[in-house]
Amino acid sequence: MTATDAQVRIIMRERNQGKTQEQAGAKANIASRKTVSKYEKKGKLPSEMKKSRGYRTRKDPLAEDWGKIIEQLKRAPELEAKLLFEWLIEEYPGKYQEGQLRTFQRRVSAWRALNGQKLLCLDQVRNPGEMIQTDGTWMTQLGITIAGQAFPHLLIHSVLPYSNWEWGRIAQSESLLAIRTGVQSTLLRLGYVPKIHQTDNSTAATHKPRVEELEKNEYKREFNDEYLELMTHFGMEPQTIHLGNSNENGDIEAANRAFKHAVKQHLLLRGSADFENQEAYEAFLCQIMDKRNMMRSEKLAEEVAVMRPLSAKMWPEMRELRPRVNRSGIIRVQKNGYSVPSGLMGKQVVVRVYEWRIEVWYANQQVETFPRLLGAQKYHINYRHVVESLLRKPGGFRNYRYREDLFPSFVFRQAYDVLQGAYSARKADITYLRILKLAASGLETDVADTLKDLLGSNGKWDDRTVANRVQPLIPEIPQMTEIIVNLEEYDQLLKEEPCDVSA
Repeated sequence: MTATDAQVRIIMRERNQGKTQEQAGAKANIASRKTVSKYEKKGKLPSEMKKSRGYRTRKDPLAEDWGKIIEQLKRAPELEAKLLFEWLIEEYPGKYQEGQLRTFQRRVSAWRALNGQKLLCLDQVRNPGEMIQTDGTWMTQLGITIAGQAFPHLLIHSVLPYSNWEWGRIAQSESLLAIRTGVQSTLLRLGYVPKIHQTDNSTAATHKPRVEELEKNEYKREFNDEYLELMTHFGMEPQTIHLGNSNENGDIEAANRAFKHAVKQHLLLRGSADFENQEAYEAFLCQIMDKRNMMRSEKLAEEVAVMRPLSAKMWPEMRELRPRVNRSGIIRVQKNGYSVPSGLMGKQVVVRVYEWRIEVWYANQQVETFPRLLGAQKYHINYRHVVESLLRKPGGFRNYRYREDLFPSFVFRQAYDVLQGAYSARKADITYLRILKLAASGLETDVADTLKDLLGSNGKWDDRTVANRVQPLIPEIPQMTEIIVNLEEYDQLLKEEPCDVSA
């Protein structure tokens, strides 16, 4: 008779208390004294006496071709089991069925576990106050909106690996300017400077090696000069991870995931991912970081004790450029183009490049502000800057390189298409440019609303129709009654003798 582990434990307990074999068996619900005696002599539980089976109960369906599967796995370890099974079915039609896929996947998984090699995570010893890591992580998956509009952005996130103290600033790209803003804000908030600043091999901090550098060390990217200046300014040693080894930045990567999870939870608690403006959203993130940092105060104190106090001044959160306005009224800033007022053609202007905007200055006056374009070979053309030139040369509108930028909204594009069908090409261009002039000299929204009304009507219209509806009526000046002043009354007052009020 067999018994369970629990029954044998009861038998052993009862025998240790001096009970007979019959009494111990009755307590464990085992009627046979021989069974009690067997387990008492062995001194083992039933599970310990069970021998593992070293033979198969049925024929292995993969035995004949398993050697070929191993060859494929050794040649290309990244091959997926499902694709290998499909290859096996094609090689031996009718021999294998789809229902054997799970068995095949388990066999492949077991072979990889016993024969494969994986890159292990190597836990690091972090010394207090030694290092700070910075990385840009995209926050787009959180679905943040500003005033109802999608807000694609990332967080320039900095973390002290020893205490996990963190800080960050939002940005629209992982540019050097964004890194500078994030690092400076972190140091200012911390009030102290660690010894090492570590980043990944982003183009913000490093550049691709030249041919002669590749010959020396093909796995190394050199730091950008401006990034080195930033590190020198704050007295930190720059450090990067090895190419293709993102696991070396594991602390900040883990912190990125944890922080985004925390933000998601706070958004659920808030009940909305929409914010009034960018400043309100960044203040929301700062509150979360402050709450998380409060729980790290003890370890942070250990770090602060060995770090240098921050004494260096903050760099401006922008860079200044001095481009010249070309004949098209465009300036080139970081491989992108921006139009400026035509009067500045040929002049050298001062451009202040911030993370989210650029400002154009001339003669110590701010002329224009634009959202900063990302990427290269993009253009921001303001129709107000070029409409006068196009009115003088209307023939240049049809083939103007940046013509699509001269439709401030979709209703303007619709209006132009209607004019194309109602008038000749030249007449349609001139009419549209005059309408654009009305928008430039007045309120664009008023012109847009008028165009919407006209597009809904069946009548023919032109720029004069729009002008008559947009321009306000001149109010009538009321007739004023002429007031005649009689000065003789004042003369009479002067002739009267003053009363004696002396005591």
